[in-house]
Amino acid sequence: MFIGEFHHVVDDKGRLAVPIKFRDAFKKGAVVTRGLDQCLFVFSMEEWKKLAEKLANLPLSQQDSRAFARLMLAGAMDLELDKQGRVILPEYLRTYAKVSKLAVVAGLYNRLEIWDESVWEAYRLRTEQDAVGIAERMSQLGI
Repeated sequence: MFIGEFHHVVDDKGRLAVPIKFRDAFKKGAVVTRGLDQCLFVFSMEEWKKLAEKLANLPLSQQDSRAFARLMLAGAMDLELDKQGRVILPEYLRTYAKVSKLAVVAGLYNRLEIWDESVWEAYRLRTEQDAVGIAERMSQLGI
């Protein structure tokens, strides 16, 4: 289970240190892809296979199904930890998420999200300001 918020530096080669507490989950590999809300999603190989299978089974006749599958699958890239526990984030994904020098790695149960620090701070502030409204809407989903 991934939880927590961690601030890290992305070096000039696009390398980002994975928080130590998450590294074991990625020993068998990981996948990074375009996320939602201008971030990147990182899945363990096990979680990625579950998601990819669901995406592959979406109806081809529905435009939103095709678009979402393309967003997630076409943009995906395998990741491997180096000896220092870092991964290389492809340039096209860093550009998509506007990840520059300072990044936030957020644990969200079955995935990590990687954000540019300034984008994360703006998102976090907006979300905190609407926390009551969000909670009310989530109650409609049984949460």
